[in-house]
Order: sequence, then C-alpha cells, then structure tokens
Amino acid sequence: MKKLIASLGLALALLSPGMTLAQDAAAPAPAAVEEAVVETPAVEAVVVEEAAAPAAEAAPAAEEAAPVAAPTPNKGDTTWMLTATVLVIMMSIPGLALFYGGLVRSKNMLSVLMQVFAIFALISVLWVVYGYSLAFTPGNAFFGGFDRVLLNGIFDPTTNGVANAATFSKGVYIPEFAFVAFQATFAAITVALIVGAFAERMKFSAVLLFSTLWFTFAYIPMAHMVWFWPGPDAITDQAAYDAAMASSGYLFAKGALDFAGGTVVHINAAIAGLVGAFVIGKRVGYGKEPMTPHSLTMTMIGASLLWVGWFGFNAGSALEAGGTATLAFVNTLAATAAATLTWMLAEWMIKGKPSMLGAVSGAVAGLVAITPACGWVGVGGALIIGALAGVICLWGVNGLKKLLGADDALDVFGIHGIGGILGALLTGVFNSWSLGGAGIPDYINNTFVTTEIGTQLWIQAQAVGVALLWSGVVAFICYKVVDLIVGLRVPEESEREGLDVTQHGERAYSM
Repeated sequence: MKKLIASLGLALALLSPGMTLAQDAAAPAPAAVEEAVVETPAVEAVVVEEAAAPAAEAAPAAEEAAPVAAPTPNKGDTTWMLTATVLVIMMSIPGLALFYGGLVRSKNMLSVLMQVFAIFALISVLWVVYGYSLAFTPGNAFFGGFDRVLLNGIFDPTTNGVANAATFSKGVYIPEFAFVAFQATFAAITVALIVGAFAERMKFSAVLLFSTLWFTFAYIPMAHMVWFWPGPDAITDQAAYDAAMASSGYLFAKGALDFAGGTVVHINAAIAGLVGAFVIGKRVGYGKEPMTPHSLTMTMIGASLLWVGWFGFNAGSALEAGGTATLAFVNTLAATAAATLTWMLAEWMIKGKPSMLGAVSGAVAGLVAITPACGWVGVGGALIIGALAGVICLWGVNGLKKLLGADDALDVFGIHGIGGILGALLTGVFNSWSLGGAGIPDYINNTFVTTEIGTQLWIQAQAVGVALLWSGVVAFICYKVVDLIVGLRVPEESEREGLDVTQHGERAYSM
C-alpha cells in the first residue's frame, strides 16, 4: 500500500525504447528539464609501449574513452509537440477570442477580442522572461528557481545545440524549446479565460495589470505544484524515488493526477473570474436590460476552433507521439460529443427547444471536464465524464449562478469551474483498472499499477481545494491592488456607451 500511494504522483508510463506495452505513457505532468549536451570527463591518452601488447588489453581503455552519447530527441515526437503547440495557440487566438466576442453585446465585441489578444502576447513574453523558470526548474514545493530566466542555458550558440526536456519515458526527450513554447500557450490561455467573468466593464489597463500579477502569483505556483518533477530518469530505486518526490511540486508529490490542466488551467482561472465578478460588481442594467449574445455565429465558430485546438491541448500533454497521446485524443473527442448531446437534450426537455448556445456550451463543458482525465481514463470513463459534464455544467450556469448572485458575464465558473472540479474528481474514480482506467506508472519496478478509488479520490479533492483556495485568495488580493493603482472599472457612462469606443476608439461594426 505504501508503494502504491507513493507512486500516485508519477506521471506517464515507463518505457525504454525496446519495450512494448499496451500504453507508452500514462499521465502528463510536464517534465523537468535536462541538458542535451552531456559533458564527458577527460580521458588520458593510452601510450602503447610494446607493439606486442595483446589487443584485448586495449579494449577496456577504448571503452573507457568512449564519450557518453547525448540523448537525441525523436523527430516524430518533436513534430507532434510543435503541431500541438500551434493547435493550442489557435484555441486562444482566434478560438477563445471569437467564442467570448460573440457572447457579449456588439458595443463590447472588440474589447473582448483585444483583451484576449493582448493577454496572449503579454503572458508569452512574461513566460519567456521568468514564468517558465519559476514553474519548471527546481526550487521548493511551490516555486521553481531562476536558472532559466530569459531561457538562459537552453541554447548554446557555440555549438548551435539546444538542451532537452524529459518526457514520461526513460531515455526519451524533446527539445526544451518545444516544451517551453507548449507550456507558454497553457499559461496564456489560462489567464485569458478569466476575462469572460468580468467582460463589458473592466478597464483595459486594469486587465493587463491584473493579468501580470495573477499570472505571477497564482498560475506559476499552481503549474509548479501540479506538474514539476525531476523526470523519470531520476528514479532508479526507492531512495531515488524519495529524493525525486522531495524535489517535486507540492501536489505532484501528493499524487494528484492532472493530465492537461483541470486544476492548473480551469479551476485556477474559474475561481479567479468568480472572485472578480464579486469584487468588480454587476454590469450596469444587469437583470433589467437584455444582455443577449450579439453573434452566436461568431460563438459557434469560436467553439469549433476550441474543440479542434483542444486536441493539441490534451493529446499534446503526453509529450510524445504515442499510444497515450492517441488515448487522450479519442477521449477528448468522445467526452466532448457526449457533453454536447446531454446539455442539448437537457435544455430541450427544460425549455422546449434545443439552442445553439446550449450545444456549444455543452461542448466546452465536455472539453473542460475531460482535460484532467484524458490520458488517465478509458473511453467508457470519458463518455461518462462528458455526459455528466453536460448536465452538471448546465446547472452551473443556471441554478448555481442564481444561488451565487454574481454577474459572471460569460459563465466562466459555471463551465470551467464546475467542469474542472467534476473532471478532476472523476479522474480519481475512472483511473482505476476496475473501471477501465489506465492506472499509473511505477518507475521503480518499470510497470503499471492500479489505484484505489477512495484513496485517489481524496488526493484529487485535496488538489481541487488547493486550487480554489490558492487562486481565490491571490485573485482577491490582485484585484484590490489593481483597484488602488489604476482602478478596476470604467465609469458608468463609458460602460453604457461600450468599451469598444471608450477604451479603444474603434467599433466592431460600421454600418
């Protein structure tokens, strides 16, 4: 039992290049960084004094002098990771931007597009400057260090060499730049998700300042807590395992399973958005004036781009182009389709008509819920998670929203918060072999083991609680700091006129 619980924190399946298993990996907690160039110790020349010296005597010296070969990334893995990164960029711009833009009133269309676009650029820069280093280098249980500030040490101009990042199989690597870029897109879209909660009323300057602060003190530590570990090659025996866990992120060491960001991305962003909806207050005319989406056509296009891009988000988190990536891919397809149908049917039964808004909302709910589970559960589990997400998130944007009384403009918490919590918890249920799940890798014994549902569910619940508490508290402080510095909200007259004109001097449509 002790070994089982201890191994819960490890991510994907251990495979050496020559091994063949049903799975090649099992869980993407992004891996730690390892250098590509292996420096070999200098070897003294062997002077042959006697021509008649047996060749056999020279063999050991030749073996000792042989340099240690640097690991060479597989080109297929590298290509897949670059492709997945582009897909996630498409999720943000234009996917999320159009999805959100269509949901607001026409006078605020450009403001939402601008917020998402600018946040993506801002976080990408901050990620390169210090975000990646603080998230994915050794430090403590909550933050990394400064070894990779400005991506220092990854590129060697004297040799034109690029350092490698570990994946989830021993001896398998990808170029570290590929990992940096992939994780940058996660950080950027997470921060951009928050703007949906306070859409149509926050100053643009406040949005940028809040994004910077929240990214630094909420996203980075959550990414480090959930996803940082020294990598599979650091684990050779029980002592090495214990040392690896001691240097891993807080939740990773506990054994929390989060394949692609249920806690790091969705719960993290959703609670920050909900806190913002309370702190900033309701929109002028909320509950009295119609605030219907101005273009469901744009929203449907955006949702479609999100669905397509999400395959890079989830399957890319395997970090390798193998069996686990395909499992995550199929689960993402199945769960999203199931959630679309259950939301649509439930709404049809309640309101008498199925709506396009309901269908695309169901799809996003399914995408959110399957994110933490996609590489950990079987297809049956994915279908159940998706089906439940469609119904429960429908309640989240209707019943729960009324109970909370907050003006979460684009239902960030109802979909991303509730869907993320559901998916994170059910990962602990459907990961078990008894329910068709993938189990978890045991890097010490080079095998897979199953999980006990009750034990893993409790670990998942702890991860959910940490995400809600950490991000909620940090977000509240950040909003208050921003309010003191630049003010959070636009004046009432500016809000009535619309943020497109008052904040950006432009209109989305000229007719």
